[in-house]
Amino acid sequence: MSGLLTSPAAPAAARPVQRRVEVVARRPVAAYVELTLAAPDIAEVAEPGQFVAFAVGGPLSAALLRRSIAIAAVGKGRVTVVVAPHGVGSTWLTGLRPGDRVDVVGPLGRPFPLPEPGVPALLVGGGYGTAALVGLAARLADRGSTVTAVAGAASADRLCSVDELTALCARLEVTTDDGSAGRQGLVTLAVEELLADAGVVYACGPMPMLRAVAGAATAREIPSYVAVEEAMACGIGVCMTCVLPVIGADGRTRFSRSCTEGPVFGGDRVRFADVGTLPADVVGADAMGVLPA
Repeated sequence: MSGLLTSPAAPAAARPVQRRVEVVARRPVAAYVELTLAAPDIAEVAEPGQFVAFAVGGPLSAALLRRSIAIAAVGKGRVTVVVAPHGVGSTWLTGLRPGDRVDVVGPLGRPFPLPEPGVPALLVGGGYGTAALVGLAARLADRGSTVTAVAGAASADRLCSVDELTALCARLEVTTDDGSAGRQGLVTLAVEELLADAGVVYACGPMPMLRAVAGAATAREIPSYVAVEEAMACGIGVCMTCVLPVIGADGRTRFSRSCTEGPVFGGDRVRFADVGTLPADVVGADAMGVLPA
């Protein structure tokens, strides 16, 4: 495995902090909004693959649950995230302006494990999930890895972080489902062509994409790591809404929390076909009355 970490998840992260921080920059990015926060405590210890959790709606809001957003970049005491306006909470976040203050907890989750210096890496991003790979690309390049990337989306306006990855990678392939930018088709078209030169694969994006990329890498016996996009209601491992069936080092399947044991998992350890179900062989299933089929 060329010195790679091969556990289901990356090493434990630094203790998170909670701060009310200032928004120092806001920039529309196609269908998304990029926010930059003055958060030196978080920026100092954050690693690629981790995320932050925002309180949304303001102090009088009835929105009790935080919104978890992947960290796109850190530097000079600042943290950058890319927000997609899906629901009430994320839409509220995209309305923030420079000078506004927002309550943030982070960094949360386990980061991407890094290979030995110089191992060539393939990065695969889908939609705004691509933003989570920018910091990783920079870290890998600094360690001497040749970095190749694929950025895919449904359409051109859903692509993200293409300029940033172009500056960091030796090669970048762009795909869109409708052909409005780059090659028409799924990211797997480009992934299959690029896997031969990869020593490790990293991916962040929709679950079907992660399943396909991890499967392709595993078929070639290339280690892969995926940052899953499960909904995280609390972000700190309490509510159990973001659990996934993950195969442990002992070969047994357990429900792992995406927010604490993840969001980064070994691509060959996530049982993608069983996400959203209760497999009979998962640890604890017998106590819940689940019997093998």
